Amino acid sequence: MLWNFPPGREEKRQVLLNAVAEVREVLEAGADQSEEEGTLPQDSVDALYESGLFGLKLPAELGGAEADPVTQLEVIEALARIDSAAAWCTMIGATSMGSWGAFLPDEAIERLFVGGRPPRGAGVFLPAGIAVPKGDGYIVNGRWPFASGIRHSEYVSGGVRVALDGVETSERLRVIFPTSDVKIHDNWQVSGLRGTGSNDFSVTDLFVPKEFSWDPIHTPPERGGPLFRMGSPGLVANEHSAFALGVGRRALDTIVGQSTETRGWRNQQAIASRQSFQRSLGWCDLRLRAARSLVVDILERAWESACNGITPDLQLQIDMRSSATYATEVAVEVASQAFRYGGGRALYNTSVLQRCLGDLNAAAQHFMVNDTSYENHGRFMLGMPGIDPMG
Repeated sequence: MLWNFPPGREEKRQVLLNAVAEVREVLEAGADQSEEEGTLPQDSVDALYESGLFGLKLPAELGGAEADPVTQLEVIEALARIDSAAAWCTMIGATSMGSWGAFLPDEAIERLFVGGRPPRGAGVFLPAGIAVPKGDGYIVNGRWPFASGIRHSEYVSGGVRVALDGVETSERLRVIFPTSDVKIHDNWQVSGLRGTGSNDFSVTDLFVPKEFSWDPIHTPPERGGPLFRMGSPGLVANEHSAFALGVGRRALDTIVGQSTETRGWRNQQAIASRQSFQRSLGWCDLRLRAARSLVVDILERAWESACNGITPDLQLQIDMRSSATYATEVAVEVASQAFRYGGGRALYNTSVLQRCLGDLNAAAQHFMVNDTSYENHGRFMLGMPGIDPMG
């Protein structure tokens, strides 16, 4: 196998955090290039892959870390404090690879994991395609937005709606195909997360064998343990919390580092001497720490449930998603405060504060952390029926 992770939780955590430390210099060196080119540079991709960080969620029997949700949070958070684009691509790549490894049948795994080597992946959950059954597979058409990391992927997956005789059914699937079979649309000209290369992709009349598809709601995992009993949104909510908390902390660390610099028109003074800055700094630090503690508490309770063989219940699913939304909102506010105190120099594209603010605002547009998570939370508190935590 390509990677070799220890089985114990703490030992695995340390190996993964050591891997983050080892790739730091490569990621830092490629951060500006990814912004300019709109995708991660190959050196960054290779470092993330060879370190095993893309295997964060991959089932252990396929050589992955299959890390618990809190360890995942710590790893992605640590990456986000180095380079947000690399962190975002890692979480998307790790979820894609992990999902394929857990839910695809053996026939597909043999073709994807050639010689035990995991493929680099990307994917879009949104059911933006149509799949029409034909023989032992499907004819797929569609165009999917926001395929982060697609330019360095070998395979890509997308959500589809199944249609019979020209009529859409309620059936939903994830299908996977070689990236070489898709058209990548060069439309990732954006204000944040530029380095993630989250372009649209499309396919036209592409045949996908049945074994390269699965029902993401009803298909039980073929491999892996408690991680793949976390349910939806349990499997992915933690990574959004992690990203936001890491980038928010980076923004705060950056403005603290700049706080002794003097500025002003007539009376030059350091912002560290201003009471308004001191108050803002304390407020930001405590809110970040409080949001993180909330997320970790919820994830630990959900993980305990999964380890006991029980998919986390509706309240935990709602809590995991709404706490990720809360962590993201807190991080956006922290980055906004840091940017404000960064002064005119924060406006430049070369500014870490500008990048943190743009990237967090881009991340906050993601479906997983939008206002519906709060609405579901409130509906649950009111005892309303029919709540879909992914709705």
